[in-house]
Amino acid sequence: MAVLIASGLRKEFSGDPLFDGVSFRLRRGDRLALAGPNGAGKTTLLRALVGETSLQAGELAFAKDTRVALHDQRPPRGQGLSLREYALSGAGDLVAIEDELRRLEQAMAGGDHEAATLRRYSEAQARLEHAGGWAWRDRAASIVRGLGFNEADLDRPLDTFSGGELTRASLARALSADPDLLLLDEPTNHLDVENLEWLERELTSLDAAVILVAHDRWFLEAVTTAVLELGGSKSFFFDGPWHAWRREKAARASAAATQLDRVADDIERLERFVARFRYKRSKAKQAQAKLTQIGRLEQERKTAARELEAMTRKRRTLGFEFLRPARSGRIVLDAEGLVVSAGDKLLLDGASLVLERGEHVALVGPNGSGKTTLLETLLGRREADEGRVKLGHGVVPAYFSQHEAELPDRGSILDVTASSTGLPRPQAQNLLGRFLFSGWETHEKSVTVLSGGERRRLALALVVASGANLLVLDEPTNHLDLESREALEAALEAFPGTVLLVSHDRAVLDAVPDRIVSIDGLTLRSTDGGWADLVRERESAPAPAPSPARRPKVARPRPVRAKPTELERVEKRIGELESHVGELETRLAENWTDMDLLASYTAGREELDGLLERWEALFAAAQAEAGGDGGGEVAEGDDPVVAAPTG
Repeated sequence: MAVLIASGLRKEFSGDPLFDGVSFRLRRGDRLALAGPNGAGKTTLLRALVGETSLQAGELAFAKDTRVALHDQRPPRGQGLSLREYALSGAGDLVAIEDELRRLEQAMAGGDHEAATLRRYSEAQARLEHAGGWAWRDRAASIVRGLGFNEADLDRPLDTFSGGELTRASLARALSADPDLLLLDEPTNHLDVENLEWLERELTSLDAAVILVAHDRWFLEAVTTAVLELGGSKSFFFDGPWHAWRREKAARASAAATQLDRVADDIERLERFVARFRYKRSKAKQAQAKLTQIGRLEQERKTAARELEAMTRKRRTLGFEFLRPARSGRIVLDAEGLVVSAGDKLLLDGASLVLERGEHVALVGPNGSGKTTLLETLLGRREADEGRVKLGHGVVPAYFSQHEAELPDRGSILDVTASSTGLPRPQAQNLLGRFLFSGWETHEKSVTVLSGGERRRLALALVVASGANLLVLDEPTNHLDLESREALEAALEAFPGTVLLVSHDRAVLDAVPDRIVSIDGLTLRSTDGGWADLVRERESAPAPAPSPARRPKVARPRPVRAKPTELERVEKRIGELESHVGELETRLAENWTDMDLLASYTAGREELDGLLERWEALFAAAQAEAGGDGGGEVAEGDDPVVAAPTG
């Protein structure tokens, strides 16, 4: 059964069509990718499906009671909610179903066994079971954790999270809503590879229809079952995976080019006939018929040319043409015995890294593992706690950061470009044009008013024109479309200098590096080849041995947080249960007829009694270790004697 049938959708802006004739059909388990150039209307179509914008023509037919959830690029702010509350806020219908089930159970307990009551109860129970039953809140929390948040984050206010974290929170909210139709706009932004692979598994197992917009090619290949191609006055629906659509699109373009050549040859042949026989009386009628045929073929040629242009037209992409750099020494970078930390968090301990001339190396690791901190340490922008870093002879580095920190705080776009690259103003203007900064008014705009995406494009332009022979790039593909990513990928592959790259784009990680350096525990581990080689090695590797003991550091000792003992964990759980049981007692005092509440209270009371018995045994053992009945001193590192929790 179809979740959604779209027929002949048309969207206009100021009378001009953004898209037209868009039709498709989605069932549960279908995952439709929207393809097309920027400005083709992909995000607009998603918002039209949830009613946030109107359509000028067409029909949308949803299955009965279809629940739609949208994740887009607008981070949630100013809502005064914790992460847990926000993630659960998309599932208001599940809360309502729980309330309805309780009400119907009370009605049936009171003797209401009408067919309508039983039917409503069965429907509500089936809906709740589809979302995971009464444990759907636990599933929602597991989704939040799968997107890189930890338990402590659940109760943090949304306003304390970064923009990237808020985007992930929006994705968690959409997934937690148990929708029938899930709409995802750039869901891969701000996810590391581990989170990306988790999301791929989640989407491929989801019992829902999915429509998504993304620029991560490996992600699209992993999840897509169909493609809707937008652009111009026509749309094209392809039922098949991403790679098959790209092959089919190339075949359509080739067939259209062949058809165009055939029509052109026919026109040329007919024109030769007309030129030869037009003024001969015996052939005049035939020549006139050929002229009419040429007119029809001209119309056919125009139509074929428009179709070919629509299929082969490429959006403006960024002009990644790196200057040929000066030759450096054989050893470009040599780092040895690095100890790197961020605040109290130790990131690397005794790590070493050597880059040789011409090597293309990728640095990978989970979010928060210290990739950016390591790059800044290698470039001398921050000091290592211990160890040494040395750049080789003739090395000229250029750094592209995630935060565009290398851009000046003042000056126009053109002034900054000319001063940073040393290019004359006409050449600086040409460079800006290659990175989509066109026109005098744009060139004179101050860098302080640029958007995040514009700042990244300007920073990339400065790196391209820097003439550096060591490129250090931190997430350069963020906010780039597919064509620009592929252009950057090709330019980096051809770059004759040295590259140190951080990226979560697995297509780039597979194509560009000669080897991959992973942050593994507190050290660095090198693997020859690209991302696919790293995955194969990890899959074939035996289970890891226990981590070696960390060597002591004298120079800068750090406080080490001791792992809680079982006694401390039991005490903590007792405190939580006492609060929970006390709350249940208060609610039961108001209504002792609530069977679900009474069952929860009984279970909580039994668990609390068991924990108190366990606490007494652990406490007695701790006293014995500390010196019998507690008369001696508490040994260093042992738990101090504490008062027993109250039951």
